[in-house]
Amino acid sequence: MIQLRILIFTSVMIPWIMSSVANNEYMEARKPAKATESMSDYGVLRDTDSAVTPKAEALPTCLLCVCLSGSVYCEDVSPDMSAVPTLPKETAYLYARFNKITKIRNQDFADTATLRRIDLSGNLIAEIEDGAFSKLPNLEELTLAENRLTKLPMLPPKLVAFNANFNKLKTQGVKANAFKKLTRLAYLYLGNNELTAVPHLPESLHVVHLHNNKISTITDETFCKGNTSHYIRASMYEVRLDGNPLKLSQHPNSFICLQSLPVGWYK
Repeated sequence: MIQLRILIFTSVMIPWIMSSVANNEYMEARKPAKATESMSDYGVLRDTDSAVTPKAEALPTCLLCVCLSGSVYCEDVSPDMSAVPTLPKETAYLYARFNKITKIRNQDFADTATLRRIDLSGNLIAEIEDGAFSKLPNLEELTLAENRLTKLPMLPPKLVAFNANFNKLKTQGVKANAFKKLTRLAYLYLGNNELTAVPHLPESLHVVHLHNNKISTITDETFCKGNTSHYIRASMYEVRLDGNPLKLSQHPNSFICLQSLPVGWYK
């Protein structure tokens, strides 16, 4: 009887024990040596134990910025943005202020002909390739204030407002006819630069700010037409020249065509 019990125990328990051991070994083999996480948005495999922050240029624009109904907001981006991001083709308004963009290249806006407004204030832009804005037939507002520009590129023909305050613009870096063909330009802001002369101003201008430059002289034709006293520049209603080494009293006929004298404090 005892032998029969031993036989039954051996035939039932040993296979069960062997099966359990095998299962445990199988589960151990399936455990990964180190946990990893797939990041489909970035196209890389990241180690969860030692995550690395991706660079701004490696991230999709609408993950790095806010894209909303034709507008792209890339303001004070972290990680640092040092170049213009690739934009959705339907972008009409770009706000990329307070970043560390250093250069505008010809290809940056080559595929976004729908752009109507660009604001790149507060960057580190020192160079703009001459054709960077040439493929933007609908651009109306361009703001480049608070950068490091010493010269201007060719500007798009339908500009209504251009702001380059607080740069390092020099007269030799601004072509004499830079604004001449901009027949829709109404607002021109070139204050706090290093200009020594007033560029040619189109008839369409309403407001022009040239304060805090190095302009020491103007002529009777800078704002008016010196050969006639009947000319009235009715569209221009605000001029700023304060903060320049310029004495208005020495140019009594330079503003006779304007509705009002330049605003600001003068010596």
